[in-house]
Amino acid sequence: MNAYDYGRLTYLVLLGAAVVFWFVTNHRQSLGKTMQQALAWGLIFLGVVAAVAMWDDIRGAARPLNAVVSDQGRIEIPRGMDGHYHINVEINGTPIPFIVDTGASDIVLTKRDARRVGLDPDQLPFVGRAMTANGEVRTAPVTLSEVQLGGVVDRNMPARVNGGDMDTSLLGMSYLQRFSQITIAGNRLILTP
Repeated sequence: MNAYDYGRLTYLVLLGAAVVFWFVTNHRQSLGKTMQQALAWGLIFLGVVAAVAMWDDIRGAARPLNAVVSDQGRIEIPRGMDGHYHINVEINGTPIPFIVDTGASDIVLTKRDARRVGLDPDQLPFVGRAMTANGEVRTAPVTLSEVQLGGVVDRNMPARVNGGDMDTSLLGMSYLQRFSQITIAGNRLILTP
C-alpha cells in the first residue's frame, strides 16, 4: 500500500466511525438493535473494502483468457491470473498449453506433453543440460513434426523435453524469434509477424 491508499483507508475508517457514532446516539433506547445494525453496516463496509482491494483480480477473472489471432497473423495473448502469458499451440495435431517464456532458449516440453504428442520420454537420450530457476536439469533434443500457432504451421521444429519436474511446457525464443516484434501492452503480450 502506498500513502494514497493509507489516506483512503483512514478516510473510510473515519466515515465508518461517524456512522457508528450516529447509530449509537440516535438509538440509545434500543442498544441491542443498534448493535445489530452497526454490525451489519460494519460487514458491508468490510465487503466494500475487500472488493476495492481485490478489484484487479476480479476484473482479471472476468476477462477472457484466450489468445486472439488477427487476419494478418498478429497474436494477442492476455496475461493470466498468475502473471504469465498462456497459449495453446498445436503440436503434431494435439493442443498443448504453453507458457510464453522469453527466458527459455527453446521450445521445452514436459514429459507429460511429450507423451501427448507421440514421443516416448523413456526412450529419449537426455544428453543435454539446461540451467533453470530450480537448478540444472537434463534435456533430450527432439524434432516436432508440426507446430501450429494461429494460421501458421511450421514443420520439423527443434525442441527439447525436460527431464526434470515441470508443470507446463515453455514456448521459448527458438520459436518466438520468428516474430518481428514482441510487445507487452495493457496486460497483453503481442506477437507481430
